[in-house]
Amino acid sequence: MTDKGAINSIMLDFPESIQTERLTIRAPRWGDGKEMNEAIRESAEQLRPWMPFAENIPSIEESEIVVRKARLKFMDRSDLMLQLRDQASDEFIGCSGLHRIDWNVRCFEIGYWVRTSRSGEGLVTEAVRGIEQFAIMHLQANRLEIRCDSRNVRSAKVAERAGYTLEGILRKVKQDRTGAWVDMMVFAKVRGSEFK
Repeated sequence: MTDKGAINSIMLDFPESIQTERLTIRAPRWGDGKEMNEAIRESAEQLRPWMPFAENIPSIEESEIVVRKARLKFMDRSDLMLQLRDQASDEFIGCSGLHRIDWNVRCFEIGYWVRTSRSGEGLVTEAVRGIEQFAIMHLQANRLEIRCDSRNVRSAKVAERAGYTLEGILRKVKQDRTGAWVDMMVFAKVRGSEFK
């Protein structure tokens, strides 16, 4: 028996790509694994402290499997991984997306990472702002969150630059790869006071 008020997310229609000033932000496609793998290999040392997938560098096939699974999740609306690509060259720059989705509440978490050779250009902040607008316009978002390890200063700065409010710090919510306990910063924007 289903709740009559529950949303069947697979029935939702929205664009698979958007553009910002410098970026094309789009759903993953079959064949994107090789480019994603190259970016992970290039950036593994910088990603490893924060991203579990960089712990052991994946093979190209493993990256393609991730992309194909992400494509399927995008289609069934259970998770919305998005690729960040240079609008002029179509170079793979990194990944972002909307995760930890609650369709009934319209709550989404924005995650992100960028390849090392393109960090420091403000592309992640640009992507966050674009994805935020996408979530507001097409997904009727009520709440958008950015969560990051409290030691990840660069990630926290993205949230601050994009205008997100630090709501709190969840203490000792998980262990990192070394076994150390991690505190999680939770930033958010909510409909009404921070967007319409």
